[in-house]
Amino acid sequence: MIGLMAVHIVPAQVTDIQQVLADHPRYWGERDLRSLHLLSLVQEFGSTCLVARAEDGIRGYLIGFVTPDGTGYVHLIATRDDTRGTGVGRDLYAAFIGAAREQGAVRLKAITSVTNEGSIAFHRSLGFEARVEDEYNGPGRPMVVFRRALPAAP
Repeated sequence: MIGLMAVHIVPAQVTDIQQVLADHPRYWGERDLRSLHLLSLVQEFGSTCLVARAEDGIRGYLIGFVTPDGTGYVHLIATRDDTRGTGVGRDLYAAFIGAAREQGAVRLKAITSVTNEGSIAFHRSLGFEARVEDEYNGPGRPMVVFRRALPAAP
């Protein structure tokens, strides 16, 4: 009963990301995004890099950091193929918001490819505004840029 297992969101360790990379297709399907998994981000921004851990392994993860201008930037977020639709992605974002706020974040930002319909729908459901920026990743390389203000902490 995978859906009933307790999931705990904790700071990521380098070994967690190495485990995710060893099982990369379960999180990313056919897309090879291994080169975006920079272990230095986990080393340097450990409190804002998170994993959702259950008895059966890592259900999802988020790699993010806070920029000097107060932007909580989510570099990567993924859930394992058998975990999608269970709320783990939302829980990871909620935990990231808490950690980013502690570091002074007042807004959130993320990006995705213009063809990633799942990511676009997910981020919009979290209240992000989505805008295509034509040259975001260089000439002829548009990206969807998500932005969302963080309301004052309760």
